[in-house]
This record gives sequence, structure tokens and C-alpha cells, in this order.
Amino acid sequence: MTALDPTDVFRAEAAELLACLETTLLDLGDRPEDRGLIDTAFRALHTIKGSGAMFGFEQVAAFTHDFETAFDRVRRGEVRVSVDLVNVSLSAKDHIRTLIEDPDATAPVIGEAILAELGRLVGGGAGTAAAPLPGEAAQAPEVPAGWRIGFSFDPDILRNGTNPLALLDELRDLGACTVVPRLDALPDLEALDPEALAIGWDVTLLGAVSREAIEDVFLFVRDEMSLSLAPLAAAPEAPSPEPAPVSEPSPPPVPALAASPAAPAAARATPRRTEERAATTVRVEAQRLDALMDRVGELVIAQARLSQLAGLQEDPAIKAISEEIERLSARLRDTTIGIRMVPIGSLFGRFRRLVHDLSRDLGKPVDFVTEGEETELDKTMIERLADPLVHLIRNAIDHGIEDPARRGAAAKAATGRIALTAEHVGAQVLVSVSDDGAGLDAARIRAKAEEKGLVQPGAVLTDQQIYQFLFAPGFSTAREISALSGRGVGMDVVKKTIESLRGTIDVSTDPGAGTTVVLRLPLTLAIIEGLLIRVGDGRYVVPLSAVEECVELPESERSERGRDFLDIRGDLVPFLRLRQLFGATDAPDPHQKVIVVSVGEARVGLVADQIIGNHQTVIKSLSKLQADVTTFSGATILGDGTAALIIDVGQLVTGGRADPVREFQEVA
Repeated sequence: MTALDPTDVFRAEAAELLACLETTLLDLGDRPEDRGLIDTAFRALHTIKGSGAMFGFEQVAAFTHDFETAFDRVRRGEVRVSVDLVNVSLSAKDHIRTLIEDPDATAPVIGEAILAELGRLVGGGAGTAAAPLPGEAAQAPEVPAGWRIGFSFDPDILRNGTNPLALLDELRDLGACTVVPRLDALPDLEALDPEALAIGWDVTLLGAVSREAIEDVFLFVRDEMSLSLAPLAAAPEAPSPEPAPVSEPSPPPVPALAASPAAPAAARATPRRTEERAATTVRVEAQRLDALMDRVGELVIAQARLSQLAGLQEDPAIKAISEEIERLSARLRDTTIGIRMVPIGSLFGRFRRLVHDLSRDLGKPVDFVTEGEETELDKTMIERLADPLVHLIRNAIDHGIEDPARRGAAAKAATGRIALTAEHVGAQVLVSVSDDGAGLDAARIRAKAEEKGLVQPGAVLTDQQIYQFLFAPGFSTAREISALSGRGVGMDVVKKTIESLRGTIDVSTDPGAGTTVVLRLPLTLAIIEGLLIRVGDGRYVVPLSAVEECVELPESERSERGRDFLDIRGDLVPFLRLRQLFGATDAPDPHQKVIVVSVGEARVGLVADQIIGNHQTVIKSLSKLQADVTTFSGATILGDGTAALIIDVGQLVTGGRADPVREFQEVA
């Protein structure tokens, strides 16, 4: 078993803390008086500083210490949160990330400049510097000349990785200390548990040290200890400010804080709950999940082979075993896919900073709204969705949202709105980016497309087809090239990425009111439910998520002459003859079937010789030699060991040799 590199563990945990810090700082920009957010930001900084020093990231620890010191004035209520303070704190957070990921990529002068600006803001300098909160005392609170400190820990704290001696060293760093251990709860030698802490300490600390500095020493163990603080020459305080425990069958909410120093055993309930919470999640490398998915895929293929062989046997015991393995493999497949599913909110949170920075740089106030963060999607899909969504959001702010003057002239609110939403629709996830900007100009887009030779003048096109030109390589309607966009680079990347994920893009707009781009994506890229069909001698898989219904091809349409349209309950549906497209040379089946699939807002039929049935499809990528093949998105292994190609419905219908949707619209 390979041991994890401690520095990799630190980087992973620091990335989570920095993400939390960024979210908290952005929230502070909206709610500057929220003390809970301020405490959360300070705790994140405190943890990064301590962990950085522990794992040898001295630059990170030193910079974060100064950042924490500046932010401590905000936490104490001496300085209010301002827009400038949030912006500089975000820059400081970015600098910490750079110091962790690539310390050689940044010069010390950058960190010094950030800290200088932080010092100016929290020090009450000129300009937009933060000011003391209303009602706060102008003078610093009086600090006593020393403290009498008493504390004891839960017996299980050593098992949780806490070193009490390190906390005593931190107290010694604050000033001269006299430390006296409490031995009254120490058991006899025979009953001594070397992993259980049975002693506490009384400390006399000399020096002008604030209460907050002492409490910060125990910041991360307060739920597993009792603590009393009393200024020297004053009567000892109660063990903690929390309510005392009451005699009830269940333990109090935070018994560790409420227990008295003389009864440390009363604090055992909290660590047990902590251990239970910790056991609910496990950090696993992404490569291991990918390997697990591959093994499950091989199991599904083997199970299909077993089911096929069992069907040829007359032994009922073999058939029963085959059915049981099929049931278990299906459950294992669903469980494994569930493990890979991640709430899309983990992706949405990244874009708050993007919108915040673009809004500031372009001078366009923008409200960023997200919905459906709990919607789950395969982790691979989420990772590959990041870049397309960045391009869509940047274009929405740069080209969609008008500046405040134009919005005012159009009787709109000065603040624009970007909405990022996700929802499950059947076996798909719909991710939408919408804005309340000026909308799209179809005539202008068409003129640009004709100018670039993408469409012949006079060709009949729907608005949806015109909007698809926005995703052509090098296409842009921007009159000026800016630092953000205008060169026609970006939207083509969106289209290529979404198509590589077997998804589609729909665009809708309301001139003067805004634009919505909808990304339609499958739930996972690994194993899908498919419809196995036969065309000639070949077998193919149609993703079941795209299938609406199956009907028999009428006898009047079996001739390969004329227009190929089908009347389904009063709706004309164009269809493709797969035998022609795939070059089948044998005699067609006398009872051909039509698989009606949906492509965006359109419905198209695919004519096949036979529908074999549902099939658990383990997707295998095509080799680089087939990189130019767009009709198929991959292949799968059938139960008899042969391969079946997976039809890319979107590419088959809208690209390549046939486009029956456009043909139907031109005829209509």
C-alpha cells in the first residue's frame, strides 16, 4: 500500500480551506456585519498558518501569519469590512495559493505589497480605509498583567491527534508561565490507559496578554476541553461561558465545554460524535475511483457474457446464478456511479469570484444567482464543464449585460443579473447560463455568417440554427477586441467540449430582455443504458436517454425513394435510413423499426432492421485512428465478445452527410 505524501495531503486540505476562504470573503462583501463569516475566515487562515508551518511551508506560514494579524482587527470589531478590504483579502488568498502550488512563480515584493495594502486598510489610513465600527470604544480594551488559566481535556483527545504539550508551548510563547499539573484524576498504574489523557493543568501566565490571544491557542480543541480564565488578582471564573449541563437522559449539546475541571469524564460524549462525523466521509484519490469504474465495467461485460451463455443452457441452477449475478452487478454499477456523483454546487462556487472580478473590471454591477447546486453529476463531467462555463459567463457579462448607462436608458435596473442553474430532466442534466442583457441580434449574426462563408445568402434558417453560428471557430460579432473577448476564440471550445461529453447546446433569446444557453448533458460518461439495434449485419447502440419511442415503419415508407417523413399522431417526423448511411448490402428486414430520438427541440427517426433490446453499455473510447469519425461516440463489448458502435445521435442528425431536420424545415 502506497503511503500518501504529507505535502500532497497538505495541498489538498489547503485547497479546500482556500475555497472556503474565498467563498466567505465574497459573502462578506454582501454581508459585512456578519460575525459568523468573519470568524470562519479567521479560522481558515489560522489553520492554513499552522498546517503550513507543520509541513515545512515557511513562506505560506509567514505570509498567512501577517494576513491573519491584519484580519484579527476585523475579528475584534476594531475595523469594519469594506469593499476594498474584501478585494485585497482575495488577492492575499490568491497569493497564498501561489505560494503553496508554485512558490518560485511569485516574487516576495508581491506579498509585501499586498500586506502593505492590508495594513493601510485595517490601520485606519486615508482613502477607503476601514473605520471603527459604530458604538465600539475608541481605545483598546484594558489588558490585565497576567492570567490564571485552568484547563483539562477529554480523555480521548490523544487519539484524535492533539498534543497538549504543544498547546503549553504556545502559552509559553505568550509570556512567562508557571505550569502545575492536575493529578487528582490519575488512576492507579494497573488501570492506567496510556492512550487516555487523565491529567489537566493550571497555568499562571505573566504579561499583558489579551483574553482573545489565550483563547486562540485552544481554538481548535474547545469542543474537547474545559477552560477557565481569570485575570491575576481576581477571583477565578466559571469554567466556561457555556450553560452548565443539566440532568437529562441525553447529554447536553456541548458537554466538553460545560464540564468542570474536576470531572473530565463528563466530556466523553462530544468526541464520540466527532468520530462518528469523521467516519462519514473518506478522502479517496480520483485515480482509484476511475480504476473502480473500469473494474465494474469489465464485470458488466462479463455478466452479459454469462447471461448469454446461461440462456443457451437448460439447467435452471445456472440460470438462477446468472440472474443473481446480473442483479448484484447492476446494484454494484449503480453504487459505483453514485460514488462518482458530485453535487454541481462544488463547481458553481468557483464562478462567484469570476463574476466578482469581471463586474469590477468592466464597471458593470452584476448579481450572480445559482440554483440547483444539489444536482449531482459525474465528477469527470464536472471537471470538464469548468472551462465551457467560464467562457459562457464571461461572454454573458462582456457582451450580454449592458453598462449601467444603457440599462438606465432601457428602463432596466442598473445591476445586471447572471443566473447559473442545474436540474435533472430524465436521464440528463440541464445546466443553464442566463442573463438579463440586450439579447442576441439574429440578423447581425446571420450577416456575419454570410460574410465568413458559413451560409449561402438567402438560405432558409431558423433562429436556433443561426444562433449555432456563434459556436463556429473564429466567429465573433464584437465590434471591438477587448482583453476579455472579441477574437472569436472560446465559444468553439464550448461546443467541442460539450459534444465530447455527448451533450448538446440550445440557445434562446428575448431581444432586449436577455439570453439563455442550455447545456444538455448525460449523467455519466462511464456506463449508460442503451438500446441495442441491428442494421444489416452490424449491431449498434443508441443511448436510451435520447430515445422517445419506437414504432414500426409503415409499408408505404419502405421504398427508398422520395422524401423520408413519418406521420406520428399528426406530427411530421423526418427519419434517416441507417442502412443507407452505414452501407448495408444484405436484404432489408421486412418489418423495419423506427427509433424516434430527440435532438434539442427536434424529433428524428432512425430506421433499423431490428430492435434487440436494452443493453447496459460500458463505453470504450475509439482509438486515435478513428479521431475523425463523428457519427459514433465510442464502442462497447457485447456478451458474445463482439463490438458494437455507439451512435452519437446529435452528430448523426445535425452533421456529416445528412441533416433531415434542416431538409424538413426547408421543404416546409
